[in-house]
Formats: sequence, structure tokens, C-alpha cells
Amino acid sequence: MQQISLGFLNYEFSRFQEPRISIDPGETIRVESEDALSGQIRKAGDLRDKTRVPFSNPLTGPIFINQAEPGDTLAIKIEAIESRDGQCATYTGNPKQLCQWLGTDVPDGAHVCPIRDGYVYWSDQIKIPYQPMLGCIGTTPAYGMPSTMPAGPHGGNMDIREVTEGNTLYLPVFVPGALLYLGDAHAAMGQGELSATGLEMAAQTTLTIELIKQKTIAGPRIESPNELMTVSSGTPMERATADAFAQLILWLEADYGWNRWRAYDLLTHVAEISMGYYEGGGLAVKIAKEYVAHPS
Repeated sequence: MQQISLGFLNYEFSRFQEPRISIDPGETIRVESEDALSGQIRKAGDLRDKTRVPFSNPLTGPIFINQAEPGDTLAIKIEAIESRDGQCATYTGNPKQLCQWLGTDVPDGAHVCPIRDGYVYWSDQIKIPYQPMLGCIGTTPAYGMPSTMPAGPHGGNMDIREVTEGNTLYLPVFVPGALLYLGDAHAAMGQGELSATGLEMAAQTTLTIELIKQKTIAGPRIESPNELMTVSSGTPMERATADAFAQLILWLEADYGWNRWRAYDLLTHVAEISMGYYEGGGLAVKIAKEYVAHPS
């Protein structure tokens, strides 16, 4: 199995970086990544210092996938997401839209949380189930150079909890080789990622990357053993929600034999929403596969 060590930290999805590795479709690789705080909080007393490291969500990459061309799709099976040092870190982010009610005198709140026995120990009294995920993963767009802060059709900083072990993430290919980047692992994250800071974790991620030739998708999709999901982002969130629902309906129509209006009707009754960072308008809409198996 090929491995990518930490190396240079990327804060943009750049077409101009030399690939860290080239792989064939179907290959399984292991990738080291830094946490979203750029490794600044590792022990008690450490602080997030944006005067020294102003950016967040550093990524490892790019990964060049042989034979990948614009118009293709990557199918990325997430085999495992493991902590590199047995801990994660967080701090109290700017309350932004909540300032009207909470004020602006915000304590830093930085602290390190041990991970053991399937839990994150947020305090001596509170433990949170360990639910690892990748907050930021994406292919490189054909033009422009998006940072690792927003999400978009290429993926990016989606912060969707279902980008996790055992699930497959589908991403469109825009440039030769796809140029895949990933990082921003979380040990756990609440719906909406309220302070824009999850339980940030330096990680080692194992991926199997397949290539679907001449299959074009509009944006990220996720498949779990039990659900199908489409991801969209942007504000207002109502618009992202509408886009994600439309893409899910079109997926059911194109690949599963559904009449689009029957799919539209069914989703009204059984769909669910998973919310990423609320202020960025990122979310996934999903349907259980038990419904999909019976096109109507």
C-alpha cells in the first residue's frame, strides 16, 4: 500500500502543485493529514494563533489518479480514519451571527481531548462517541483556485458527518488526474458545526479510489450501506437545500429508474437532512435505500 506522509500543507485546491503521488484506479492508499487548526493546539495552554497561521483546514495532496479525465467521476471508499496521536483539539470560535444574543466577549476555550475506548473525553464529566469524519476533501476545479474554507461542486470544506468510514464519496473530475486533496479530520462533530470548530484531529486516512469513466455528476454524492445522499452548499441555505434535493431526484431518475415526480413526492415523506457548517450553507439530503429499491 502506498502512503503519503504529512509534507507540505495546502490551503488551496491548486492545479499548480506537483502531485505527491500517482495511483491507478482501484488502488488503496494511506494519507496523513494535519488537523484544521494547523497543529497549533497540541497540549494544555496552547492557543489558536491566526497572526502566525491565518488559514485553516490544511490539506495533503494532490493525489493524481491515472486515466482520470474531465467528465469522469471518482468513487472514494473511506476504509478508515484514525487519530495520529490519540487526541483531538478544539477551541471556542467566533460566535458571528449569535453575537446579537451572546455578545462578543468570547473566551478562547482551547483544550485537548483524549480519544480512547471509542470515546472523546471532552471533559472529566462528558464523553462524546468517537465518530471520525473528513471535513474537507475535494478534486481540483478547472479554473480558479478555491481555498479550503468554502465547499462547492468539487467538494471542499463540506463538513458533512457522513464523509466517514464505510461510506463512498463520489466527486466530479475537472482536470486530468483529478488532483485530489484531503484533510480536516474530526473525531466528532455536531450537526451545524456551530462554532465552525469540530473536534479537530490529526489523522491517517485509508482510501480506496475507483474511477468511473465518462460519468459526469453535478456535485458530491455519498453512498452508505443504507442511504444515498447528495451534497450542496451556499447561502441562503434554502437554495442549497433545493439544489441538493433536485440532484438527488435526478440521481434516482438516471440510475435507479424512478419517475422524477414520484421521487419528488416520495422525498417529501421520507427524506432527511444532514447539516454541515450552518453559516456556509452546506448540507446533504438523503434517502434510505429500502425505498430506492422499488422505483415507481
